[in-house]
Amino acid sequence: MSGASGRPGGGRRVEVCGEAGEPARLTVAELAGGWPEQRAEVVFDCVTSGPRHHTFTGPLLRDVLLGTLPGAARATRKDRAGRLLVVAGADGHRAVPAWAEVDEEFRYAPVLLAVRLDGALLDAPHLVVPADRCGARLVRPGLPASAGEERLVSGAG
Repeated sequence: MSGASGRPGGGRRVEVCGEAGEPARLTVAELAGGWPEQRAEVVFDCVTSGPRHHTFTGPLLRDVLLGTLPGAARATRKDRAGRLLVVAGADGHRAVPAWAEVDEEFRYAPVLLAVRLDGALLDAPHLVVPADRCGARLVRPGLPASAGEERLVSGAG
């Protein structure tokens, strides 16, 4: 798992984009200051090293999506039920949660875009699904650092 490195909260940006409209490009600092932070104590069962205990803090994925993608807030319940969120990691790893997982009218899981790991500000947000037993959906969204911009979520709005 990657921790804090480089310039925490620095100039690296993530991109939140939907099916229409301009993408929002946000820094870790903007994510940390733009939405209420939630805290999640997680224990991921790592196959190679056993249980891993961590505390993640950051805004809820749902709040960021609703705040940056106008279409997400206007979508009907039936439309939202069929939407998938694609989170692409710098290493090629992807997680594809359903919108219904993060929507309070459906299952609602407090999925975070964590900006802090064990109190340290991260250099890029991490998708954290606290209810998962393993950390397979723990994704550090983005492209390799040399590419500059990072793609966080698509297909959400």
